[in-house]
Amino acid sequence: MAKPIILAVDDDASVLEAVVQDLRRKYGQEYRILRAASGPAALDTCTQLKARGDVVALIVSDQRMPGMAGVELLERVQEIYPQARRVLLTAYADTEAAIRAINAARIHYYLTKPWDPPEERLYPVLDDLLVDWHQGYKPPFEGIRVVGPRWSKRDYEVRNFLSRNQVPYVWLDPEHDDQAIELLKRFGVDDSRLPVVLFQDGTSLVQPDDNELAEHVGLRTQATRDFYDLVVAGAGMAGLAAAVYGASEGLKTLVLEPEAPGGQAGSSSRIENYLGFPRGVSGERLARDAYDQARKFGAEFVTQGAASVRSDGHYLQVKTANGAEIACRVSLIAVGVCYRRAEAPGIERLTGAGVYYGASLTEAQSCLNEKVFIVGGANSAGQAAMHFSRFASHVTMLVRGDSLERSMSKYLIDQIAGTSNITVETNSEIVEAIGDNRLEAVRIRNRRGEETRPATSVFLFIGAAPQTDWLPERVMRDPNGFVLSGRDLRVEGKLPSSWKESREPYLLETSMPGVFVAGDVRHGSIKRAASAVGEGSIAVQLMHQYLAQF
Repeated sequence: MAKPIILAVDDDASVLEAVVQDLRRKYGQEYRILRAASGPAALDTCTQLKARGDVVALIVSDQRMPGMAGVELLERVQEIYPQARRVLLTAYADTEAAIRAINAARIHYYLTKPWDPPEERLYPVLDDLLVDWHQGYKPPFEGIRVVGPRWSKRDYEVRNFLSRNQVPYVWLDPEHDDQAIELLKRFGVDDSRLPVVLFQDGTSLVQPDDNELAEHVGLRTQATRDFYDLVVAGAGMAGLAAAVYGASEGLKTLVLEPEAPGGQAGSSSRIENYLGFPRGVSGERLARDAYDQARKFGAEFVTQGAASVRSDGHYLQVKTANGAEIACRVSLIAVGVCYRRAEAPGIERLTGAGVYYGASLTEAQSCLNEKVFIVGGANSAGQAAMHFSRFASHVTMLVRGDSLERSMSKYLIDQIAGTSNITVETNSEIVEAIGDNRLEAVRIRNRRGEETRPATSVFLFIGAAPQTDWLPERVMRDPNGFVLSGRDLRVEGKLPSSWKESREPYLLETSMPGVFVAGDVRHGSIKRAASAVGEGSIAVQLMHQYLAQF
């Protein structure tokens, strides 16, 4: 960000030079020191600086100048930079006028000339004024801006992608923010083609897909090698753990992740039963730290999903969603699960426009003082309810079961019970989402029958569906799509006919030798972040045993 500016104004060239030199000696490292030889020139300078987005922190102006006196200049500058501190330089004879100007023109201070020595008569005054200015100054955001309406599905997806990938941005809704309209005009973007992502260098992306976004914000979308020791599909907690342990133990490791590190755990607002964090930890922090740790050891991350895997002798070939094929010695399936899709009328049509799957923490502040519905009774739903209760006026949890005890940790149940703006309604479910362009109401079925309630946001946590359609038939799965491994590969005591190895499958090895599985996508897994981390690390040890055969 450009330095704030201190502007010195005086029509006497020698006095102006002296002021500038004193200012540079004391403040030159933190501020840009500019000069103007008259009042009109100073106003022109301020106008140009404002148009460029520069910030003026302090103006020091002489009083007696032809054409425009210092008092008048400082009064007019206030219209351009109302927060800037304004100091008047006067001769002794002008002190009475300067005192009157403090009230009339809201000048912050006046100094009589000469101000020698500046260490005693100039700097202490300016130091105090600049401290005051900094306390009330909020630096302008100079990063990415996303312009789009709140109830647009793609706008939500863009913001969610950036947030999950730790990319700072500011969101502007053109329906409620005049700055959004001004930015669209400045960038020459048609407001009918939203969302648009605006970058500091003057470029923009109109209705971008995730791949375009990834490339533009600096995420890698292509692997740098054709061959790796280990390719991990998925960067949830299991995949991140495998990346850390694999890379730290010398395996050339590639992680394929189409969305963002962390998986479902990464979107949890607070995990309070994770070992070593007595005050709790956000899933975002866990994911970010694990990602940084893996990269420190040399793991490579690519924003692409895995599309297929096949055997090639003693090696494996993993194809990515963009068609690239990468060879490796071992691979880990750690793609996790997604929330099951609800089948109630209106849900699919309004997804992203008031209906969301998962925590959707990017929407939390948008729900300020609104009534929010959370559907589900597991830990993820409870964590979301606690998070949204900080913003929403009321959070209603709709739970199909008789209670939360069977599906939620006791610490979360106690927290929810102690939060005044959360209500838990058991034996309840949404049977319809109502609205034209956005969610307006929900129809709920409960013990009393059916009723319709106003709603602007519904967040669904209704069970886990494995993301395994991309796997070949040779990788065995249970009827629900979860990947089988180890002893679970035996059917009626026998291994599948496709298993040609003379040995037993390793604990987390799938029916395709050299392909392992860990985390929520594994059949029989415990749906907890800590267990996923454990499985990811164990899988790497089993891989070493597998590789030792060759």
